[in-house]
Amino acid sequence: MSTENLYSKEAKAKIKELVEDIDFAMMTTNLGQKPLGAIPMSTKKVDEAGNIWFLSGADSDHNKDIQKDSDVQLLYSKPSDMEFLSVFGKAVITRDKKILEDLYGKSDDNWFDGVDDPNLTAISFKPTEARYWDTKHNKFVSLFKMLYGTVAGEKTDIGVSGTLKP
Repeated sequence: MSTENLYSKEAKAKIKELVEDIDFAMMTTNLGQKPLGAIPMSTKKVDEAGNIWFLSGADSDHNKDIQKDSDVQLLYSKPSDMEFLSVFGKAVITRDKKILEDLYGKSDDNWFDGVDDPNLTAISFKPTEARYWDTKHNKFVSLFKMLYGTVAGEKTDIGVSGTLKP
């Protein structure tokens, strides 16, 4: 696996590409304590500044954790395509009506009573550092290359990993 470290504009673009492709993240909070808080969250969007947005309940444990400590780790995983992303950053909770209206979709009615639900909040996550692993090919090609490398005793380039500094 080759290494490619990306910075600024390129890093934001790579984060956006992976986040939008994978969608669901495990959001970990309470990073300074044990056990960590972890919950699956669906990404609502990645804005022009590279911030990742989620909808969340005001009464949720992760919102309470963020209010105490804004450090958050997002873990994205799509094993079927061998794509993985770990993003560290700061989270901010907002109730801004325009933001909630922008992010809210019909499927969110499964958790909230519409965009006017008093429990509805948005979480803005600003990445400060990330690490990614991304194959250049689909899973079957990658597995074939790994098998070939094992049999032939040669290293094969199955993808790229690197650090992202937005």
